[in-house]
Amino acid sequence: IVRSCSKWSNGTPTEHSIADAYAAIIRNSQHFVYIENQFFITATGDAQKPVKNQIGAAIVERILRAARAGEKWKMIVVIPSVPCFAGDLADDSSLGTRAIMEFQYNCINRGGSSILELVSDAGYNPMEYIRFYNLRNYDRINVSGPLVQAEQRSGVDYEDARKQHDVNVVGQGGYGPGAPAPRSAFDTTAPFQQYQQGARQVPGAKTASGRWNSVSSCYMLNGEDIRNVPWDGPPEAEIDAFVTEELYVHSKVMIADDRVVVCGSANLNDRSQLGDHDSEIAIIIEDYTPLESTMNGKPWTASRFASSLRRYLFRKHLGLLPPQDYERPDANFEPVGVPNEFNFDAPESRLVADPLADTLHNLWNSRAHTNTEVFRKVFHSVPDDCVRNWSTYKEFYGYFFDKADKQAYGEEKDSPPSRYRYGHVVRDDFPGGPEGVRQVKELLSKVKGTLVEMPLMFLIEEDVAKSGLALNDITEPIYT
Repeated sequence: IVRSCSKWSNGTPTEHSIADAYAAIIRNSQHFVYIENQFFITATGDAQKPVKNQIGAAIVERILRAARAGEKWKMIVVIPSVPCFAGDLADDSSLGTRAIMEFQYNCINRGGSSILELVSDAGYNPMEYIRFYNLRNYDRINVSGPLVQAEQRSGVDYEDARKQHDVNVVGQGGYGPGAPAPRSAFDTTAPFQQYQQGARQVPGAKTASGRWNSVSSCYMLNGEDIRNVPWDGPPEAEIDAFVTEELYVHSKVMIADDRVVVCGSANLNDRSQLGDHDSEIAIIIEDYTPLESTMNGKPWTASRFASSLRRYLFRKHLGLLPPQDYERPDANFEPVGVPNEFNFDAPESRLVADPLADTLHNLWNSRAHTNTEVFRKVFHSVPDDCVRNWSTYKEFYGYFFDKADKQAYGEEKDSPPSRYRYGHVVRDDFPGGPEGVRQVKELLSKVKGTLVEMPLMFLIEEDVAKSGLALNDITEPIYT
């Protein structure tokens, strides 16, 4: 067990053993490190004040050691595209988010002392050793005509039926005061059961039953091709029903060499790592159950736990896991304490078994690139590499979605409505009618998994978070 704590939080001298563990495991790693974290704010030395934690220095040291020795060593980092707070990045209220993004970019590839810059200054290509990624998905909101008919026939609003279903499955906690009480699945007077009965009475409807309330299975293993998913209603309604959002990474995990796992509450930033800020706890897991595997094409004895966790995450991000259906229990449908079953011999598992294999990294990078291109074309998602200044931001995003995020939350009611709702398809880029829907579905059919490239060039020509009353030497530690 490792901690970040001090006198104020734990009544003990300051301890930063989580940061020590991260740095030591990275320095001692032999081949590969995978990091998933909510933040990535770290320093490579004293030049990156106010950031103090030196995990970045350990990363640079390990990369340069591998480069100078001619070793194949890689690190993959997955973090959110927009950390911490939702909202239009151009809005004044998003200064905190932009400040966090600025600190992250300064440790990754900007400011003169970043990880990528120091490796490049030493004469090596940093992209051969470390790369950064985000996660994003899409779905389709079932607002078809048969859904309205199902509401009319059942006398139950879809939202009421959905809330009843949610409460039955996960409890009332998600809705707080006023949440409906759980009802038996055999209670035919419950809103969810009433709605389902009404949906079954809609003649000829393909979507009213709820089977296609979500199309997220389409980008997972063995999912239906989105081009074949039915829709009841006009094509204009369907194209407006598609929506995207970033998959927010809240994990705090590091896996090294498929042997060691660090997992806990600590973000990769000063607040979690220095010990005298937020109090955190993490566990270092070294499972000594051997698993014969490969590393860079050579035999390698991995840890069963570390390898299965890393493979599972890779398969998930690449769309190499089948969609999970809670109505169809499987061997892993058990409570905490019962070990999960993992098929190491499945073709998809073998595909991600060797974290240094060129075939894996080619697949990883090609899927991230394809997914990024599709989301750029269909939804104009930001951040994006094509947006390098605020002028381009307004052309690419602001023109279509000005105040869309606030209007989605019921704010800015007196302002003119945005051209498109937040996260929806930019129809200006597609023809009207069935052909537009066909083109959108053709593009979305290329999305596999949720992996996208991190846009390292986003707003690179701007001071993302200008210093002022809200961001200065006194307030900076809040964001680091």
